[in-house]
Amino acid sequence: MKVGLLYSRIRKDEKLLLTELRDRGHEVEKIDVRKEQFNIAEPPESFEGCDIVVDRCLSTSRSLYTTQFLDAYGIPVVNSAHTADVCADKVKNSLALERAGVPTPNTEVAFTVESAMETIEKFGYPCVLKPVVGSWGRLMAKVDSPSAAEAILEHKATLGHYQHKVFYVQEFVEKPGRDIRVLAADGEPIAAETRSSDHWLTNAAKGGEVAEFELDDRAKELVAAASDAVGGGLLGIDLMETGSDYTVHEVNHNVEFKALNEAVDLDVPGAVVDWLESKAEQATGTEAAV
Repeated sequence: MKVGLLYSRIRKDEKLLLTELRDRGHEVEKIDVRKEQFNIAEPPESFEGCDIVVDRCLSTSRSLYTTQFLDAYGIPVVNSAHTADVCADKVKNSLALERAGVPTPNTEVAFTVESAMETIEKFGYPCVLKPVVGSWGRLMAKVDSPSAAEAILEHKATLGHYQHKVFYVQEFVEKPGRDIRVLAADGEPIAAETRSSDHWLTNAAKGGEVAEFELDDRAKELVAAASDAVGGGLLGIDLMETGSDYTVHEVNHNVEFKALNEAVDLDVPGAVVDWLESKAEQATGTEAAV
């Protein structure tokens, strides 16, 4: 098959995918979105003959618009424009999970400093303030006191960008020093890891230590439900343990897996390419050729 790989920077994750695809004999077209121009009627020549396109754009805006264009052109892309749109925005993400009945932390959105302060006081301390768009744990704040809340809200209000004036406030979940990241393909888990840290943020990007995690039936059920809620695809689904159950706090559409690949006894990029081959086969109606 011919695979288009959308990128703006080739990281280790993309290198793993490229190596696996080429080792299997697939043709790969690396497409740097920074160099493309997208016409509303005709696709760029870079996409000619692609059986499937894999979105690995670091930029959220580029990812959202490019996948919309590919959808309009009728070119299969993972993840879909719908999934990217839901997952890229934490408000849409939380609404989708809640609507699907997936347990997720209590969340409120406010649009002024005053109303956000009322929400924070209602939730109590600590609670969490998050940007509506962002990853790697950046610009997240654990709010421990009224004075901290006032300072953080004032900073966000003066940053200028309209997204900082959407105050996304979430309950603080007491977790056992770790959360769980599950790499899943259309709701089927590929592998899972714990990310542990003494800091309240346990993201691998923040230095969290990773270790393999074996999912129980309840976790698998929630992974499938969370995937369906956002439209499916290749996803990073984040869970926290809450006593005898879990809560799903986020679903990521442009998921990194290099740390997972090192933590588990599984060829993660191989499993991802297995899934890509099946998606291409579904899209074209023919077996993915090598």
